[in-house]
Parts: sequence; structure tokens; C-alpha cells
Amino acid sequence: MVPDARTRGARIRRPKATLATLSTLAAGGLVALAFAGCGIVAPGPVDTIGDTPFDTPLAIPPLAESHVDADGTRVFSLEAQSGTTEFTPGVASETWGFNGSYLGPTLVADRGERVRVEVTDSLDEPTTVHWHGMHLPAEMDGGPHQMVAPHETWSPEWPIDQPAATLWYHPHPHGETESHVAMGLAGMFLLHDEQERSLGLPAEYGVDDVPVIVQDAGFSADGRREDAQRGYAGGLGDELIVNGTRHPYVDVADELVRLRLLNASTARSYAFSWSDERPIELIGTDGGLLEAPAELDHVRLSPGERAEVLVRMTPGERVMLQSRMTPGIAGLEPVVASMNGGSDAFDVLEVRAADELAPAASAPATLAEIDDFDPTDVVTTRHFDLGDSFEINGEAMDMGRIDETVTVDTLERWVVENSNAVPHSFHVHDVQFRVASVDGQAPPPELAGWKDTIFAEPETEYELLMRFDDYADADTPYMYHCHLLWHEDQGMMGQFAVVEPGQRATMTEGTHHEH
Repeated sequence: MVPDARTRGARIRRPKATLATLSTLAAGGLVALAFAGCGIVAPGPVDTIGDTPFDTPLAIPPLAESHVDADGTRVFSLEAQSGTTEFTPGVASETWGFNGSYLGPTLVADRGERVRVEVTDSLDEPTTVHWHGMHLPAEMDGGPHQMVAPHETWSPEWPIDQPAATLWYHPHPHGETESHVAMGLAGMFLLHDEQERSLGLPAEYGVDDVPVIVQDAGFSADGRREDAQRGYAGGLGDELIVNGTRHPYVDVADELVRLRLLNASTARSYAFSWSDERPIELIGTDGGLLEAPAELDHVRLSPGERAEVLVRMTPGERVMLQSRMTPGIAGLEPVVASMNGGSDAFDVLEVRAADELAPAASAPATLAEIDDFDPTDVVTTRHFDLGDSFEINGEAMDMGRIDETVTVDTLERWVVENSNAVPHSFHVHDVQFRVASVDGQAPPPELAGWKDTIFAEPETEYELLMRFDDYADADTPYMYHCHLLWHEDQGMMGQFAVVEPGQRATMTEGTHHEH
């Protein structure tokens, strides 16, 4: 079981380096100081539990249409476009979406397929589409080096060669990612494989296999979406929407339901649990299924992270998916938590069971085989310090600088430390990594599978093992960055190139380019 808030809070370390920062926060604030010149006041705690009846059917993003070319490539089309969305009936808000006014369709592909996505930008400004969690060539990654100009089309193509997983796609323009995602540009990309299909897990999309894209937002009194208040973490809305739906419920007619949780918020982290305190049955994380189901008190997801969970229903019952974040779960001191969503509680989604339910077996005791990396195979260890001034290793993002150079088909150890008292996260493009340790201890169950994004608790060190297979490109970098998107936009991002043995990156290399 995940430790409760009191247990988690008790292990927070307080190095000397952060005492000054902590005292400043307690005195009224790093956040207040940072934003005083902008007239921005950090939001206070929010609790919406029981405030509103959940009376709107959950919207289910449509499955993306596709066709298979003569050479066997599966082809999708996405069009980034502006429009309006009625989050409140009769009240239009300006939004962006893919193939519609808000969010985008769900892309689905099988391992072994080759896919191509025709991405057209019909906005009045450039954007990108990054395939978050996908293993693919750097030039297809959709980072800030693959901008799509207005009224132009970009057509990345790659083979699907990774386990079944819940991935997603979203824009990644340098300096503008937060605003593009907040406007609504995001969608799921689901991967399947033979092993996953053989398990008998719920698999009928939108029926017993339900996408749950969670975002926070601000709304005016008349129901129009408006800008969220800003804490150190970034923009924090005081209400949640799921798949673009306010106050949603979902009707189910099966005993066992699979929810694919995606934190698509730009800054807010969640601690998902059930209103009746039943355990959360976790079966998968960012990069695929766990080795075995894990029963947890809650599952914490920072922006960009995903979780697949199962819930067993009885006829006629209703249960509310909630998020009850606490300073202990967030790993934050109470004063920091209160200004950054770490003390907030929300009703998220009501699950309503029909009076008669189709029977379903329990999940198998074994879900997947995960081959551990052998630490003796590590060829390079790198260190990443996440600063409180939106820098990594003391440097802000430079589009013309390669910060790290990696040799293809090698195993590396990345040691990531948030040495401050404020929240951060860490996402690596191209790879799924294993969390080898958290402050020298074995990772908890929710970090024991394949991951591409982690919440970096303050004063905590994470040891990550990752192998950069298949794709080498000395000309085009991948990214690593904080996935609190305002932090990313302010420069909390770096670039790494994967090269053949003996090669160097063709862009300017920084000081950490060993390979």
C-alpha cells in the first residue's frame, strides 16, 4: 500500500541549501515575490467535494479515422484548429482542438504497425504535435524543432515498437506549450499488443475501457472559461473538466471497468482515490502494464503522467472518482502546498452502474513481464539538478545547444534531484525508463513499471535507468524537461542527441556531453 500522508510527509529531508528558500516561503513568499511585479496572487486551497451534482454525460473523444496505404502504413490525419466550446450550455468559450473545437480524437495502433500522421496547422500561429511517451526517431518527435507553420502539413512516420500503453499527444512549441495545451490541444494515443489483448482486460473503447482526460480550468460566473490563477507551479484552475466535460458522469454496464487516467493539466497534480475509500487497483503506468495489479490508497499523477486503473462495480451503485491532494502526498511543506494545489480536493467523475451488469473475471495475477536493466551495463551516469529559477543544472533552455550526447544502444543512469522546497517534475523524450531508487530506497508500486514522467518531490533524489535504442541522429535532438508547462516555457528544459559510437552532435555541445 502507498504510505498515508502522515508517513510520506515524515520523510521529507531539509538540506541546508533549502533552509533560506523555505523560510522565505513561510514568511510570505517566494511565490509572492516572484509575481509581485505582475500583479498575480497565488491561489488558495480549493475543495469542491459534494458542491455540485454531477449531471452531464461524459464526452468520449471519438476514435481517429485511419486508412492503410498500399505499403501497409496506417495513416491518420490531425488538424489543429480554433473554435468555440460550450462547457456550459449556451455559453461559448474560445478553444482549440484537433479535428474539432476541443481536445482531439483518440489514435489507436498495434505494436508492429507503421504509422503516419498528417498534421495540418489551421491556426493563425505555428504549433507542434509531440507524441508523449512514444519511442521514435528524433525528427518525428514533434518537439520545438519540428514546428508546423500555419496552413502547412507535417507528416511524421515511424514503426510502433513498444508495449501496449496509454500515451498522448500535445503541442510542444518552445515558450508557448502551456498556452497551447490549455487552449485544448491534446488527445490520447493508445497502443495494443498481443500480450495485452490476451489478458481479457476490459477493451471496448468508451464502454468498459474509458479515457479519462483530466484538466483544471477557471470559469466565470456565467460559465465561460477564463484564465486560471497562477502559483509557482503554474496556472491552477479551481474546477476540473474531464474529456472537456464539466460535472461528468459515466454510465457503465459491466462489472469491471478500465479507466485510462491522463493528467492533461498544465501544472496541477492529482491524488486520485474513490469516494467510498475502496482501493485504487492500478494495472498500468506511463509506458504500459505493471507486472501485477497493485492496490493503492491513491495514485498521484503530475502533469503528463498516466495510470490505468480497474474498478469493480455492483448493480445500481454509484461511486465518485476524487482527487484529494495533501501536503504529505505532494511532498510539500504546507505553506508551499497551499499556494500550488497541494491542499486541494475535487470530485472528478461519477461512475454509475446499471441495474444489471455483464459479469467479468478479475484481472490476471500476472499482467506483463518486465525485464530489469542490469546496473552493471550502465555506461554513463548523468546528474540533473532541478532549480527554483526554472533551470536544469544551472542553465536555461537554448535551442542551439546540445546539453547531453548519448551513444545509441547503451544503458544510462540519470540521477535527478529537486534540491528545493518547490514542486517540479521530469520528462524524457523517446524512452521509457525504470525508476531504480527514490532517495536510495526501492520505488513504490506506482513507480515500479515503465515511466517517462515523474513528479520530483522537493529535497528528493531519483535514480532512473534508461536505454536509448534504435535511433541515432547527430543533427536532431530530443528534449528532457520539467512537465509543469509554465516551468518548461520559462526555460526548464534541455536537449540531448543520440549518436552512433564515436560521433558527436552537429549542434553546439554543452559541458555535459560525455558519451
